[in-house]
Amino acid sequence: MATATAQKTSKKRRPAKAITSQTYLYKAADKKGKKVQGEMSGTSPALIRAQLQKQGLAVQSVKKKPKPLFGGGKKKIKPSDIAVFSRQMATMMKAGVPLVQAFEIVAEGVDNPSLRELIFDIRDEVASGTGFAPALRKHPRHFDDLFCNLVEAGEQSGALETMLDRIATYKEKTEALKSKIKKALTYPAAVVLVAIVVTAILLIKVVPQFAQTFGNFGAELPAFTLFVLHLSDLAQNYWIIFFISAIALVFLVKELKLKNKKFSYLIDKYTLKLPVIGDIIYLSVMARFARTLSTTFAAGVPLIDALDSVAGAAGNQLYSDAITRVKEEVSTGIPLNSSIRNQGMFPSLLIQMAAIGEESGALDEMLDKVASYYEEEVDNKVDSLSSLLEPMIMSILGILVGGLMVAMYLPIFQLGQVI
Repeated sequence: MATATAQKTSKKRRPAKAITSQTYLYKAADKKGKKVQGEMSGTSPALIRAQLQKQGLAVQSVKKKPKPLFGGGKKKIKPSDIAVFSRQMATMMKAGVPLVQAFEIVAEGVDNPSLRELIFDIRDEVASGTGFAPALRKHPRHFDDLFCNLVEAGEQSGALETMLDRIATYKEKTEALKSKIKKALTYPAAVVLVAIVVTAILLIKVVPQFAQTFGNFGAELPAFTLFVLHLSDLAQNYWIIFFISAIALVFLVKELKLKNKKFSYLIDKYTLKLPVIGDIIYLSVMARFARTLSTTFAAGVPLIDALDSVAGAAGNQLYSDAITRVKEEVSTGIPLNSSIRNQGMFPSLLIQMAAIGEESGALDEMLDKVASYYEEEVDNKVDSLSSLLEPMIMSILGILVGGLMVAMYLPIFQLGQVI
């Protein structure tokens, strides 16, 4: 009966705690009667009034800050925000700060309102008697099974601060690896996009001016010029359709990759075969595999459960399926290194280090070294990628823009030869 009453009480209190991070606008007057206005964060208007009165101000009005009409949506919580949250919580716990108080300290130093609200929600759950891991599981969008399992292992072993430190290190290294991949892909993608935009502008705005001039020539135009003029007509008449179709295609591919396993498998499979970029993605998958397995195994998670988490964090459907097969073989008693070798998809270095780790009883340490090695390889590949792609991209730009210009001036050159 007491438990039921406590649960009802906690449910009643949550709505009040949910407004902890609200911002209020106030108007007041100082001791000299000068009007003062501004904004302040607090749990309620009454608290804002009390704080202003302590400052010697005569409060005239306090009201909640309205949301702007445009751009008022909540700021998204990024994986990098979760990595920072993990590190801050690890620091607080190592300093001996109680868990609930640690949430409050971390939340007050957060600039992102959405993240602050999330932290307060987790704090409320923990304060009401819910475990840290169950509280995190209520927010699967931000905390995956791997994160929750590691926190749960830390709670059960009584070493939550140590586990949070490992999670923070894991998240930081994972996010650093992701940023390197984005760095590798952003530059060529941006240049290709600029090339497409420039080509579209030339076809829609510049080529039609030449077409009017060619109409007065009274001579047959070269095939290349006719081809470009035809492309210009298509671009002028259907550019909206092309634009909408391109956006729709991007969203369709994204949704299919998330919801269709076969489609995701094909995309990931052929992505690995791309020149240069495929090699970087392959190395990043190996680094993520070794880092995740090292972290989970060091946390005391059984190998079978650890492989489940690794499969979910692989980031590539092809290797996610391979890791699932590894887990099935390991569950039958086959050593980890043999199961990995049987897939024919993992590098010999990883297999050999796993074998050494199993024999010496230091599998987590060996995998950690492997992860560091592949992370460094990704870094080196990314650094060399820009110097390798730059001349290739400039060549593509030259062919696109130069080709259009040649097509437009070719009839003029031929006319000059006839004269």
